[in-house]
Amino acid sequence: MPATFTNKIIGYPFVKLNSVDSTNNYAMQQVKNGAAKHGTAYFAHEQIAGKGQRSKQWLSSKNENIILSVVLDTTPFTLSQQFGLNMVCALSALNLFNNYTTNNLKTKWPNDVYWQDRKTGGILIENVIAGNTWKFCVAGFGLNINQTMFDSTLKNPASLKQITGKDYNVIELAHELCSILENKFYEFLNGGFKNLLNEYNESLYKKDKMVKFKKDSRVFNGRVVRVDEAGRLIVHTAYEEAFEFGSIEWIIE
Repeated sequence: MPATFTNKIIGYPFVKLNSVDSTNNYAMQQVKNGAAKHGTAYFAHEQIAGKGQRSKQWLSSKNENIILSVVLDTTPFTLSQQFGLNMVCALSALNLFNNYTTNNLKTKWPNDVYWQDRKTGGILIENVIAGNTWKFCVAGFGLNINQTMFDSTLKNPASLKQITGKDYNVIELAHELCSILENKFYEFLNGGFKNLLNEYNESLYKKDKMVKFKKDSRVFNGRVVRVDEAGRLIVHTAYEEAFEFGSIEWIIE
């Protein structure tokens, strides 16, 4: 392990914010100001302009969920290793949920968490890159914990409370998430990519099942096979095809 990472704890300091536009925006500004270090976590009780993948808004009720952005020093990694960090974050969220339920949640490629066909959490990773150096990333977690009433514009959301029928302390769970993330991050740092990929594929949403996809104007059915080492989704249609993130859309009916 590089000397700069010795005894670096993810989730310390743990900064609690009453209300913020976006924890990712806030964390990224702290990084750019030199006020954040590896492992700093920013938790918000309320987020009024949360961001999701593909410029979508992440909606979350006040005080009911995990809204957390974690700053990670990525200088030991190359730009080609970005999917590894996606896996680290997705598996951390998955492991947190699975610590409280036996309902067998899944990782939906590339970094969402699903229970059955309902989304329980999403992750948005934003990077600071200088030339060919991957300097920092901000990993933003939006995990549905105690919320039971959702905005009508959201498609098939679910929360841990809806799965288990129990209430949870979201601050305690956020700290637990940081601890899991720390273990996964250092596993990745210490050469555990293949083990992480195996774990990711074992929990892959819709693995070995037929799914309808859309790519540009093409709508097609294919069997989800796996995610490869480059982070591409392998789908078997008439033959095996590999898709980059953002190039296809899942059609879950």
